[in-house]
Amino acid sequence: MKTRILRYLKHIFATFFALAIIAISFGLYHGASASYGHNSKRLDFNGEGPYAFYKNDSTLNIKYIRGNKKEGFYLDKKEMPASASISANCFFPLDSTSFNFKIETNFKTPKTVYNDGEKILAISDIESGYKTFRDFLINNAVIDQSLNWTFGKGHLVLVGDFMDRGFSTTQLLWFIYKLEQDANKQGGHVHFIIGNHELKNMYGDYEAASLKYTFVSSIIGKTQSNLYDTNSVLGRWLSSKNVIESINGYLFAHGGLHPDVASLNISLEDINTLLRNNYYTAPYPKANKQKIDLLLSSKTGVCWYRGYFKDDLTIEDVKKPLDKFNAKVIIVGHTIQSKVKSHYNGSVIAIDVSHPKDYHKNWPHKTSEGLFIENGMYQRVLSDGTKKSL
Repeated sequence: MKTRILRYLKHIFATFFALAIIAISFGLYHGASASYGHNSKRLDFNGEGPYAFYKNDSTLNIKYIRGNKKEGFYLDKKEMPASASISANCFFPLDSTSFNFKIETNFKTPKTVYNDGEKILAISDIESGYKTFRDFLINNAVIDQSLNWTFGKGHLVLVGDFMDRGFSTTQLLWFIYKLEQDANKQGGHVHFIIGNHELKNMYGDYEAASLKYTFVSSIIGKTQSNLYDTNSVLGRWLSSKNVIESINGYLFAHGGLHPDVASLNISLEDINTLLRNNYYTAPYPKANKQKIDLLLSSKTGVCWYRGYFKDDLTIEDVKKPLDKFNAKVIIVGHTIQSKVKSHYNGSVIAIDVSHPKDYHKNWPHKTSEGLFIENGMYQRVLSDGTKKSL
């Protein structure tokens, strides 16, 4: 009897072990991971900011958070002319570093099409990882150790979802803001392509945002919906950006282009204008659909589309909208990959990978990747600066 029970228990254990292995393997295949080593500095608010809002058309209110949870928080506040070039500093508590930049509010809508033959480095879905992004750029010679632009006239393309799921959103956004200014002075370009998580924060969906920003909003006397609305400097800056751009013949969009886009009487410029006018409108399904809803939908929209990886598409389906806009390739984020890779005989290059997080570690270990394009050649670029053929 005892032997039978032991044998029975062994069978149960073996079955559970096998199921566990299958479940873990399935999870790893789909990008799952376990986090550990969470750093307490993720909720260190001393020096957090700046948070800049329009008091009126001519005046900005600029706020930094000072203090701590034990002794209490207070605001370092100042009012400045909105037309001024305002010196600002952004502090990153994890490694006690900071960077300086100028708050300037004369935002111009970027071009939709660029043709200059310069090199391109694209990366997507950083998800509030300031340190991850900063170190990746340093190791790939886009900036130096002092955070100065060293990429010359090149194009740094950020293919959406630089917000949510992390504790460094404010630092990351101001860092991109600074990089734009620095690149522009040297004839280079930073392209911030809007993704669905930028949209979510603009129209009021904070499900994926860190609870940190609920606390931050309360401390600065705002609600979370105010952080990126049109009365905030970062909100107006974000709302000036595009959802799709053509750079040296390559299309960049966070989600992609549904095949039916090819049948619309619309240009890339029209797509950007249409979506900019709807950044603060949630993409809920409409009962009376119009063709234009194809571009806005959370299923088929340019910032949301996953059809390249989820639908049964042919190469011809994929190429229809590319042919319409005179492009051979579209580079997208949004749908996670094991590494930067091409699909549909090179017509789609997917660059969303699982990046490391600033304030905790993951098992399995994550490393960043991006895409480098020069002289018509594609390379995967790794977090240590190594380049590999695509």
